[in-house]
Amino acid sequence: MYGILAAQKMTTFDTFIKRLLDGMVSLTGLLATLPILLGIAGLIRLTMGSPVLFRQQRPGLHGKTFYLNKFRTMRHLRPGEDAAKTDAVRITRLGRLLRATSLDELPTLLNVLNGDMSLVGPRPLLMQYLDRYTPEQARRHEVKPGITGWAQINGRNAISWEEKFTFDIWYVDNRTLWLDLKILCLTALKVLKREGISHAGEATMPEFMGTKKNNT
Repeated sequence: MYGILAAQKMTTFDTFIKRLLDGMVSLTGLLATLPILLGIAGLIRLTMGSPVLFRQQRPGLHGKTFYLNKFRTMRHLRPGEDAAKTDAVRITRLGRLLRATSLDELPTLLNVLNGDMSLVGPRPLLMQYLDRYTPEQARRHEVKPGITGWAQINGRNAISWEEKFTFDIWYVDNRTLWLDLKILCLTALKVLKREGISHAGEATMPEFMGTKKNNT
C-alpha cells in the first residue's frame, strides 16, 4: 500500500529506540544549527519585531496539549485584518524564504527534545480541528505528532485534507523504525526540491472544516 509493504507496529524496544533517536538527533540538530538559529532570530527581530518565535497550542499524543515552536514568518495583524483571511498577504519575504527552505521548522526540534513530538509522525494541527475529525481520522493522535510524516512525503500541502489523513492513519498502522528512516531521507529530498509547500491559492492549507461537512 502506498508504495511500501505493510509492516507490524513498533515493538516496545523499537519505541524506546525511536525516542532515543529523537533525543539524540534533535539535540545534535539544535547544537549544529545554533549559529543559523541565532542568525534567523536576529533577522526576524529586525524585519518583523518581537516575538521571534511563533508559539501555538497544538494537540499531541492522545490529544494532550503542548505549545508548538516555530520561527515567525508573518507580520503582525493590522487593525481590521482577519487572521484567517490574510495569511497569504502577511507572509514576509524572509518568511517566504524560511518556509520554502523549511528553516522555520528548526525551533520545533525543541518540541522533539522535550518529548512532545517525534521526528516522524502526523503533523500537529489546530486545536479546533479535534471536534471535526471522523473517528478514523482522530486515530492520528494514537502516536506522537512529528516534524515530518508519511503525508509530508506524499504531497505535503498539495493534497487534500482527506488524503493527508489517509496517509496519517496508514502510518499509525504500519510504523516501523525502517519506515521512519525512509521518511526522514525522503523528507530531505522534498525539502531540497521545495515540493508541496502550499495548497493552490493558500499560504499553506485551507482550514479543515470536517469531512462530513465537505461532502454535504
